[in-house]
Amino acid sequence: MILALNTSTSQFSLALLEADGTLLAESVMGPVGKQFIDLMPALDFLMKGSRTSPSQLDAVMVAKGPGSFTGLRVGMSAAKGLCQALGIPLIGVSSIEALASQLPWTDLEICAVIDSRRGEIFAGRFSWTDGRLTRRGEEGCLKFEYLSDFFSEKDLFIGNNFPGQHRLIREALGTHVRLAPASMWHLRASALGYAGLDRFHQNDFDDLGALTPVYLRPADVRPPRPHPLLK
Repeated sequence: MILALNTSTSQFSLALLEADGTLLAESVMGPVGKQFIDLMPALDFLMKGSRTSPSQLDAVMVAKGPGSFTGLRVGMSAAKGLCQALGIPLIGVSSIEALASQLPWTDLEICAVIDSRRGEIFAGRFSWTDGRLTRRGEEGCLKFEYLSDFFSEKDLFIGNNFPGQHRLIREALGTHVRLAPASMWHLRASALGYAGLDRFHQNDFDDLGALTPVYLRPADVRPPRPHPLLK
């Protein structure tokens, strides 16, 4: 059994999956105050509600970023602590890739975006090739005003904050831009788990000491750096 854990976004989630990808249980917590204090109680509730226990876990998959700096540190610490205590492997999964994977089998190129700060977003482009999600260029951090330099109305957009993102995307790319349904605009831990299944079956695990969050930009107290090209 696999535990998938996402704290890279303000709406965090946890999921339990079988090794074949079957979803056993999932919990999604809304963005309310200092929501990460509810992480371990939410995990306890998920385990008890599904009649499972930590001793049954075979691996933990965790969102490694980009996303909330605080959330990434909380999730990474919790995941590493569980793996260390239980003697099980850890797999870090890109938050943006997992978000893009929630739009399967489309012929359109997918743009997945996650809120940053200072009017910026983390973004990446993906497409499905022979049943596999393929990254089209590097993930990066950019301001909404630069969105049209890298993406177009032909891309299919999905994000983590529909109320706060869809209007800005339309302003940058036009009113006819393709948007995923609003109900899909949050990163589900189950998608994170599915995205890491191939690595689990290949025994491609991360080193507990070496795995660190992917921030893609400096902390707010440091000078900004130019965003990389996304394609």
